[in-house]
Amino acid sequence: MNDYVPIIDLSSRDHPRGRAALAERIGRACATSGFYVVVGHGVPAALVDRMHRVTNDFFTLPDAEKDLVATGPGVSGFRRSGGTTARSLDRDTPPDLCEAYAVHATGELDDRARARLGDHPATWKLANAWPARPAGFRATWQEYLAVVADLAADLVRLSARALGHPEDHFAGRFDRHVSSLVANYYYPRAHPPLPGQMRRGAHTDFGALTVLYQENDRGGLQVLDGDRWRDVPAVPGGFVVNIGDLMALWSGGRWVSTMHRVLPAGPGSPSRLSVPLFFQPNHDAPGDGRVTAGEWMAAKTAKLFTAG
Repeated sequence: MNDYVPIIDLSSRDHPRGRAALAERIGRACATSGFYVVVGHGVPAALVDRMHRVTNDFFTLPDAEKDLVATGPGVSGFRRSGGTTARSLDRDTPPDLCEAYAVHATGELDDRARARLGDHPATWKLANAWPARPAGFRATWQEYLAVVADLAADLVRLSARALGHPEDHFAGRFDRHVSSLVANYYYPRAHPPLPGQMRRGAHTDFGALTVLYQENDRGGLQVLDGDRWRDVPAVPGGFVVNIGDLMALWSGGRWVSTMHRVLPAGPGSPSRLSVPLFFQPNHDAPGDGRVTAGEWMAAKTAKLFTAG
């Protein structure tokens, strides 16, 4: 995959010469597939392991207990159905084969502050709904969100440099970011999927930047390369990074937001966990020229949970 989804070692990002080289590599990846894998990123392995453990423990709780933190349609709280991702591109497919849980960077703000995050319905305007169990869940998720958001912010700075801008070029679009941290739980199944049914249907991410943890030994993520799908292997200790529609738009069409999906597994296959941080800009940041970023993201999100 190194030609289409390269592995980029970020360990030199604290040095000026290293940052220049990293920006150039990121620019090439974003112009080719919009995907790359980062290692040497500085996120502690112990934190990633703890995040995996408490999240997996949450999803294996009884349904009735998980339902206590279900907050309604949208990407917030617990969702027994993760929605139908392909509908964000107006493709009609069966529901995705996953459960989901999510929080937002803005979910800890008070009611008044969240109400000011746009005049339209949006999941980042909801308070975070934290489960009582497992122990340490909330603290772990908050720490992980803060650490990975810092990584994402630096990748945005390197992206600006890759596009020929000063590194702080996009800073004003993320100083009040509405990012979401989502866990997708691809549960074991007893029956084959319906025709066209995926664990996550084919889609592009519609925000700015995604930083994804996926279990090392249980693949399924694929990215479209022309007319064929290519596997994106899980690299031990690495994160898969991809840009979304907004970053592609902000690049002036130089970069691509590429279709990807998660394949279904056969009956009896073990569960799989993936945890993407969707690093989303301020709700009033520029969108596609007609709407704000918030309006764009909210409209896309609503489609995921609209019955066909």
